[in-house]
Amino acid sequence: MKRRHFLHRAGSLVLLLGASDIAWGATIVAVRVWPAPDYTRVTLESDTPLQARHFVTSQPDRLVVDVDGLELSPTLREIVGKVHADDPYIAGVRVGQNQPRIVRLVIDLKQPIAPQVFTLAPVADYRHRLVFDLYPTVPIDPLMALIREKEEAERRAQAALDDALGEFIDRIGRGNHTAPPAVAAAPNPPASRRSDAEAGQRSRVNRLIIVALDPGHGGEDPGAIGPAGTREKDVVLAIARRLRDRINAEPNMRAMMTRDADFFVPLRQRVEKARRVQADLFISIHADAFTNPNARGASVYALSERGATSEAARWLANKENAADIVGGVNVKHSDAHVLRALMDMSTTAQINDSLKLGSAVLGHIGKIGRLHKPRVEQAGFAVLKAPDIPSILVETAFISNREEEQQLRSAEYQDQLADALMNGIRRYFQKNPPLARNRQL
Repeated sequence: MKRRHFLHRAGSLVLLLGASDIAWGATIVAVRVWPAPDYTRVTLESDTPLQARHFVTSQPDRLVVDVDGLELSPTLREIVGKVHADDPYIAGVRVGQNQPRIVRLVIDLKQPIAPQVFTLAPVADYRHRLVFDLYPTVPIDPLMALIREKEEAERRAQAALDDALGEFIDRIGRGNHTAPPAVAAAPNPPASRRSDAEAGQRSRVNRLIIVALDPGHGGEDPGAIGPAGTREKDVVLAIARRLRDRINAEPNMRAMMTRDADFFVPLRQRVEKARRVQADLFISIHADAFTNPNARGASVYALSERGATSEAARWLANKENAADIVGGVNVKHSDAHVLRALMDMSTTAQINDSLKLGSAVLGHIGKIGRLHKPRVEQAGFAVLKAPDIPSILVETAFISNREEEQQLRSAEYQDQLADALMNGIRRYFQKNPPLARNRQL
C-alpha cells in the first residue's frame, strides 16, 4: 500500500504522498539548496515556467509555498534530503500534494525570515527557475562580525602567551632556569620606553586594515568551466581562503570575504559588503576563459571611466557583469536608483589608487607565472565600482587552457598565488599607508 502522511494546519488538510507519485504538467528537472550566512536559496528548475504563492507563519516559524500546475515526482522530493543540519535558516522541508495540480512546500525555519520568491527565465545551462531567497529579518552586520573575529584572535593569542609563560614558570620551579628563546632574546626596555612602545602598538593594531576578498561567481553561477570540468567558482574560493589566512595572520589586518562558501552574491551586494566594513582594499578573484584554448597567463584589471583599454578587456567586463543574469537576481526587489547612483560615483582618485594596487599585485604574480598582459588593464567592471575603495579584479589564469587549469587545481600553485597577492598587498601599503577612519576598530 502506498505510504501517505497528513499535515493539518489552520483547518485545512494536506495530503503528503509517497515517492511513487508521477509528475504531470510542468516537469521538475532539478532542485537545489544553497545555504549561506547571509541567506539560504532554494531553487526549483523546470521545463516550463512555474507560478507560486507563499505565506509565512510564526510560532513555529515556517514558509509555506504553493506551486501551481505541478504534481509530485521523485526529483521534487529530493529537496527533503538537500537540507543539511548546519543550514542557518532551514530546519527541514516537507513536500506534499495540497490539491490536484498544486504542490505545497512547507519549509520549517530556525529563525524568522523575510522571503523573496521570484522566477528566472532560461539562461546559460539553466531552464526556468523558481527561486526562494530566505533572508533573516535582522541582517548580519559584517563589520561587527569582523570585530568579533579580531577579538577572538586576540583572545587565542593571549591564551597561547599565557600558556607559554606558565610553562616557563613551571620549569623554573623544577630548577630549569633556561628561558624560552623568545623571552631570553628580548631585553626589558625601561618602563617609559616600554609604555610608549605598547601605546604605539595598540594604536597600530586598533587601526585595523580591512581587505575585502571577492571570490567570483558561486552558487547558481559556476563561472567558467575548464576542459576537465574544473569550475571557476571552486578554484577562486580556494585561492581566496588561502589569501584570507595570510591576511588574518598579520597583526593589524583582517580579511572580509564576500562569500566564504558556495553561494551566489549579486554584484551590487559584493560592493555594498566591502563598503559596510569600511574596507581599505577590494580584490575580486577570478579564473579567465576564452574561446581560444591556447590563451594563457594572469591579468589584473582596474575600473575605467572612459571605456576599456582593449577589446579583450571590454569583452571580459561584459562577461563578468553578466554574472547576475546567470546567478539570478530578484530584479523587482533591487533598488534600481540606488544601484545606478552607486555605479556612477566612481572617482579619479579611486581609479588611480586601484592602478597602483594592480601594479603591485601584477609585479608579484609575474614572478610565479606567465602574464597575459604586462600592464594593468581597465574596463567597466561593475564589481569594481565602490567609489571610495581601491579595487582590482585578478584573473589568476585561463581555466580554459588545459595546462593552466591543472595549475589552478594544484594546492601548491594556489599557495603561490596567495603568496603573490599577499606580497602585492604589502607592497601597496608600504607605499600608500592607509588613511585614518572615522571610527577605530
